[in-house]
Amino acid sequence: MDVHFFAAARAAAGTAQTTVQHHQLSSPSLGALIDVLGRDFEGKNTGVMGLADVLTRCSFLVDGVSTTDLTTSLENAHRVDVLPPFAGG
Repeated sequence: MDVHFFAAARAAAGTAQTTVQHHQLSSPSLGALIDVLGRDFEGKNTGVMGLADVLTRCSFLVDGVSTTDLTTSLENAHRVDVLPPFAGG
């Protein structure tokens, strides 16, 4: 599935997008994806908050549906958007 990072998540990951294969997950859940992403991007972008830390503050869109529930199934998911809290005026 394609994972798209926005704002602070993009800065922490050092990329706008990555691909994660379903078989890389310990279970077909959002929580398992977060674990994989945190581990895979650990230490990749020094000088900013690590991706694992950013992910704890994020909400997600799974194929366009908003969720923060770590048990959300990704079994048939094609795209996950990682959305950190946004500030603005």
